[in-house]
Amino acid sequence: MEPLEIFKVETKIPEEAEAYRSILSDVISELGLANSIGRIYAIITPEDSLFQMAIILRGSPPLVKTSDFADVNIGAVTRNEIQIVLRDEKYLPDLLEKLWAKYGRGKVIQQDRKTINVNVENMDTEIETIKEMAIFDPKRTLLSRLVEMAIRGTPEGFRVRYHSLNSNEFIFVASEDAMKPEWVQQGHQMLEKIKGG
Repeated sequence: MEPLEIFKVETKIPEEAEAYRSILSDVISELGLANSIGRIYAIITPEDSLFQMAIILRGSPPLVKTSDFADVNIGAVTRNEIQIVLRDEKYLPDLLEKLWAKYGRGKVIQQDRKTINVNVENMDTEIETIKEMAIFDPKRTLLSRLVEMAIRGTPEGFRVRYHSLNSNEFIFVASEDAMKPEWVQQGHQMLEKIKGG
């Protein structure tokens, strides 16, 4: 795992802090989050049934557009056809779903594994629309992996949870008891502490 700028875990018993740090390190590694997380700060207070975590991400991954993985040109057969030739097939299912939703299944023809033709009314506007179409949002999968990492690092039985992802800042609070607003506020304060380095 790539070293984090800050990786701080606090408990009242130092041995417990090291154990939780080890658990979190393993989960971060298993979920492939090491390159995404820059700073992490966790406080575990079992006597209050409370687990709090603040994370600063290294950067938000950009949206994946059609032009990022495919060449989009005027079709070879007619002037009303746009041809999409994939350079990477990874996003093919997502691309097809978006094209079907916008143009209808009858106007989207997959010639072979890497070639898709789309029949359109206005070539000039639609070719740019297809090139700039957002196909995949990596931030969504990143959020689900962050939440999974936090849940797996949380002590057993802490089922009342709060999480928030705002830009590159993630907060997670978990407890056995009803969530208190001050716990969430403390999570935001933890975030401010690690922002300064």
